[in-house]
Amino acid sequence: MDTSTNIELTSKLQHKAMINLKVEPYEYQKEGIEAGLRWKRFLIGDEPGLGKTLQSIGVVDTANAYPCLVICPSSLKINWQREFEKFTDKKALVLDNSVLTTWPYLLRMGMHHVAVVNYESLRKYFVWDIHARKGQSFRLKDVVFCPEINLFKSVIIDESHRVKDPTAQQTIFARGIVEGKQWRILLSGTPVVNRPADLIAQLSIMGRLAEFGGRSKFLADYGGGEISKERRGKDEDDEPRNLERLSEELYSRCMIRREKAKVLTQLPDKTRTDLYVDISNRDEYELAAEDLAEYLRKYTECDDIDIRRKMRMEALVKFMTLRSLSSKGKVRQAVDFVKTFLANGKPLILFCSLHEIVDEIKKAFPKAVSVTGRDSMMMKQAAVDAFQSGKAQLIVCSIKAAGVGLTLTASSNVAFVEFPWTYADCCQCEDRAHRIGQKDNVTCYYLIGRHTIDRTLYDIIHKKKSIANQIMGTDDDIPTDEMYFNQLANLFLNSDPDG
Repeated sequence: MDTSTNIELTSKLQHKAMINLKVEPYEYQKEGIEAGLRWKRFLIGDEPGLGKTLQSIGVVDTANAYPCLVICPSSLKINWQREFEKFTDKKALVLDNSVLTTWPYLLRMGMHHVAVVNYESLRKYFVWDIHARKGQSFRLKDVVFCPEINLFKSVIIDESHRVKDPTAQQTIFARGIVEGKQWRILLSGTPVVNRPADLIAQLSIMGRLAEFGGRSKFLADYGGGEISKERRGKDEDDEPRNLERLSEELYSRCMIRREKAKVLTQLPDKTRTDLYVDISNRDEYELAAEDLAEYLRKYTECDDIDIRRKMRMEALVKFMTLRSLSSKGKVRQAVDFVKTFLANGKPLILFCSLHEIVDEIKKAFPKAVSVTGRDSMMMKQAAVDAFQSGKAQLIVCSIKAAGVGLTLTASSNVAFVEFPWTYADCCQCEDRAHRIGQKDNVTCYYLIGRHTIDRTLYDIIHKKKSIANQIMGTDDDIPTDEMYFNQLANLFLNSDPDG
């Protein structure tokens, strides 16, 4: 064994011993962490549902590369905050208006170790000025960054295909922010969306483009770039080429990618992921929540059985109103989540209840198909056939209309904007994908409104499922059993809204 091989093996063993997350990673995730610790500037290209988040956190935490900045889609900000605090003993801070001027102080004092920001806010928090005329394009040299970006020892860029366009503002800001950072971690299930050139900006952000000879040589070697007006007609056959060589170069230098099918033996049949999102109608929701809380307090003080029964029915109406408000408030973030997910090239099953939400989702995704109570049997079957054949990447399903009977095994990913009242109904919806014919682990995403009734309902569904199964019927209506209602009311009044 030569010296370099021996050193590399020793390094691997040391990294294995150093990983100290609060959860035990799967073996393939440990391999990803170990590769990241060796490369430092790299891309995790695993398929959705394989834990790219955990692996990147494992690298940052094992390397103690704090403070860390996470750049991600808006719908995933809270999830990143919670994942860091779930997997490590570090505190994460979501950058918003409440910490617009204080976030650098919070990081310097060690009160927080991670800052999480969405792509659209990079300019707001990290750019002082841009030396270019308003409305004109600019380059990296024109951007004046705030000196606080030097606080960060590591940067994680989630869904990095969002910065594949070298001329886009977010790409330029990301390049400037990572400059000089030892640890740069990009995550994307589809780093190459259409052509090899999609990798150029991402390699540049990783500080790896020079290893491929720079932009011009990369395009000369692998093709698939934009054709300039001067060259049009001469190089219109600039098709992608040498793709196997490109793949070998990426895997040997800076990229790790696994597919669900390849690591299936390490995964459970079904994985659930909670995604906390902010609601857009906070003021309206809070008014309704205060009204419900006051009504429930009067209910608990009432001793008359007949009056309590009437009050309970009225409270149930208020619960339903609150649930609907939370669901409507999640639509904007749900659209962002779906766009982010579909960019990975994987089909998605999305469950809702309210027709209004189904309509909003379909408005945002005109090519989506749907299965709702308003559709005829023929329309439902046509939607299922389109999804199963790959003609549609998104199917929007009503919980009642599509929760049973349908086979949607073309996708191994299920998401809930709204969810049923019962654990059994959740399983029925999940099992549209998790059934005979499914070859992959099924990943189920639950979009939970932050500081809303969602957490209360979710607790009852998943933590109290034995009680729910005992008391509740098979329909999707809110239960009227007094014992169950009291449990729901107590959880709403007394529990931490985000668990």
